[in-house]
Amino acid sequence: MSQAVRRHAIAWVALTLVLALHVLDEATHDFLGFYNPFVMMLRDVLLVQWLPTFEFGEWLAGLIAAVVLLLIASRAAFGGSRWIQWVSIPYALLMVLNGCAHIAGSLYWQRMVPGVLSAPLLVIAGVWLLVRAAAALRS
Repeated sequence: MSQAVRRHAIAWVALTLVLALHVLDEATHDFLGFYNPFVMMLRDVLLVQWLPTFEFGEWLAGLIAAVVLLLIASRAAFGGSRWIQWVSIPYALLMVLNGCAHIAGSLYWQRMVPGVLSAPLLVIAGVWLLVRAAAALRS
């Protein structure tokens, strides 16, 4: 296994573990108590009807399933599969945007929104995966 592939795989696992921490952060700080009313307001004001609201159990189960699947996919990352290196780019970008949204929301509302404690780690780990994916794709 090349160094670039190994480093990419480690960054994939690191981001996924940070995502698991982020889910825990949101779950223990009543993220849905913030998110669901915000989505309902967007539906009323912007007429954006496609944004979902969630019950805690289904939301948490979905996120746990996503983290488990991402950890299972780390096998492909350690195997040097090109497809996982390409998938890393939107995955990392989504996590960077998610972290930035939590930070921006906290600044805008002048309070700590649920998930902001782990958001900087999400941004850092996402950028790290972007860098490592680019290096792996070049090798």
